[in-house]
Amino acid sequence: PLQYIYAMVFALEEINHSATLLPGVKLGYHIHDSCAIPLWALQATLSLVGGDSTSCNSAAQLKYSAGCPCLSDRRQFPNFFRTMPSDIYQARAVAHLAIHFNWTWIGAVVANNDYGLMAIKTQGAGVCLAFVETLQRENIMSDARRAALTIQASTARVILIFTWYTDVRELFLTSGDLLQNPSTSKVASGVLGVAIRSSPIPGFENYLRNLNPFRRPDERFLREFWEKIRLLQKTSLPLCNGTESLERVQNLFTDTSQLRVTYNVYLAVYAAAHALHNLLSCPDSNNPPGNNSCSYPKHIKPIEYLNNLNFTTPQGEMFYFQGADIPAKYDLVNWQNTPKGQLKLVLVGRVDGFDLHLNESAIQWSTGSSQVPLSVCSESCRPGTRMATRKGEPVCCFDCIPCAEGEISNKTDSPHCERCPSEFWSNDEQTACIPRQLDFLSFNETLGITLTTVAVSGATVTTAVFVVFLYYRQTPMVRANNSELSFLLLLSLKLCFLCSLVFIGRPSVWACRFQQAAFGISFVLCVSCLKVKTIVVLAAFRSARPGAEALMKWFGPGQQRGSVCLFTCIQVIICIIWLSLSPPVPQPDFDIPGLKVTLKCAMASVVGFSLVLGYIGLLACTSLLLAFLARKLPDNFNEAKLITFSMLIFCAVWVAFVPAYVSSPGKYAVAVEIFAILASSYGLLFCIFAPKCFIILLRPEKNTKKHLMAR
Repeated sequence: PLQYIYAMVFALEEINHSATLLPGVKLGYHIHDSCAIPLWALQATLSLVGGDSTSCNSAAQLKYSAGCPCLSDRRQFPNFFRTMPSDIYQARAVAHLAIHFNWTWIGAVVANNDYGLMAIKTQGAGVCLAFVETLQRENIMSDARRAALTIQASTARVILIFTWYTDVRELFLTSGDLLQNPSTSKVASGVLGVAIRSSPIPGFENYLRNLNPFRRPDERFLREFWEKIRLLQKTSLPLCNGTESLERVQNLFTDTSQLRVTYNVYLAVYAAAHALHNLLSCPDSNNPPGNNSCSYPKHIKPIEYLNNLNFTTPQGEMFYFQGADIPAKYDLVNWQNTPKGQLKLVLVGRVDGFDLHLNESAIQWSTGSSQVPLSVCSESCRPGTRMATRKGEPVCCFDCIPCAEGEISNKTDSPHCERCPSEFWSNDEQTACIPRQLDFLSFNETLGITLTTVAVSGATVTTAVFVVFLYYRQTPMVRANNSELSFLLLLSLKLCFLCSLVFIGRPSVWACRFQQAAFGISFVLCVSCLKVKTIVVLAAFRSARPGAEALMKWFGPGQQRGSVCLFTCIQVIICIIWLSLSPPVPQPDFDIPGLKVTLKCAMASVVGFSLVLGYIGLLACTSLLLAFLARKLPDNFNEAKLITFSMLIFCAVWVAFVPAYVSSPGKYAVAVEIFAILASSYGLLFCIFAPKCFIILLRPEKNTKKHLMAR
């Protein structure tokens, strides 16, 4: 543009009039028109430096608009300098903006060259591209329409455009496809751009407006521009007479509000002038740079003066080269609508190297508000969920899966859920681990109250039967089959009912020990009484045979009591050894999932518990076998029949207990054991004593020795 040319001329005139920079030295210029053709630009450059590529490689080259990162390679371009930052910093700034605003799903419309493709490669981790459309200068119309259609069809709400500004104008203003959609016609008003740094040049606007071809007759560029301005005005105006000016002309040439590349031209001229000043300066400061007796050392090349350049610009800014580049500085600009409906660039931030400084409240988005638009393939996963990538789709497209019970995620977009420690459990939202609550079968809950009521009722009924038997102890029904064993059996049944209460409540060290001992000993006492009763029945009928009269001598009252004590003592010894060596202890059952963890009596030794149950089972099975053998003995009231039926119920209950106990979780395993104790106790109580009480209380005429002995 013509403005770049006169920025160079303006800077040269400032330097030539300076009393401190290159005093006594006048700088000139030689301008060639490349007509935007690269080959012509190369020919003009070669003509300036000597006419061949060798001269071009040895001369210092100072560029004001070259941003290719490849030019930073000092091995390949040792003599190249530029006053424009490498494009890599601009691409990184765009990527930084995407990360800053949490835009993870964006579309890309880029130039089909290294400049545009580099922007795609530098996008940060976690940013996915919904589409990539390229623009070719030669096919800009068709490419812009294709890109516009892709934008409309995409779910991405943020579009990355990395191309020359003329291509952007074509995309937004020329492409009819984009403007047909009302929702996208306002996109241009919300553009957020990373622009070349702008800086004012004092006096430059006044300088441009005072340019006149009559005062500069040799400047063909200015004359052509002046004629173009005249063609835009009314043709009836008289011919130029030299008194005209650009004071009221408003166009890109006279607009100095956004001096970007123009300022780079200005800096390039000053950089060359300061390097030349350092080159011509003598060690003796009394000799001015124009003194012919001053010369620079032979071992220092002129190019090194640019490498070591460091000066302060007229705007008060420090200027120096970092290799071929200057420190990366950009403006963050926002296209906003003015009250007149026009677009203007508003400065909303800046970029210094890798640092981003942004005033978000000053940004006006395409929606017309300051609310940051959301552009994601998938909504963020809230705490309590985790991201699950969809198969065959980018990582930014995912589903939010709730964490499993016992696992948490306490941050947004967590890639995985973390399992809580065994002493903790996840809350309802799966966002935090909270201490697990101890749970046990208590007397206050419905299940505990029900089992307690059933146990107390069983003990009460047993006591009532005991009272009935005690009251009618002289009757034949009570005295039959050793009344002493009947009273002992009732006592053991009452202990069985009451021992179930020990299993209810908070487990403690002594409660865990006592409940198993009470359970094992009570049931052995009960089954021992039944076994001895059955043996007595068999012995009584066997002794009635000829030659077997002495058999009952071995099963008198003393032997019966001794047998019960022997069977019971064996269980007592098993319990003492078990509880002494490896007793059960109260321990939380962390293996069962859930917020509530059951505090139970953990069996430290399964062998001990198995021996207790096994011994009860052995006595029960032998009692069942003996009772089964005696079931058909002739008698009007054969107690063996009742024992057989009661032991069938007893064995059935405890055989069903094992799988039910193993499969029941937490405190319900304790409830299953209590239920087995109560069910088997009730079975023994009713099967053995209900018929007797019926005869004693309701059929007293049958409570005679004659009736009982009848066959």
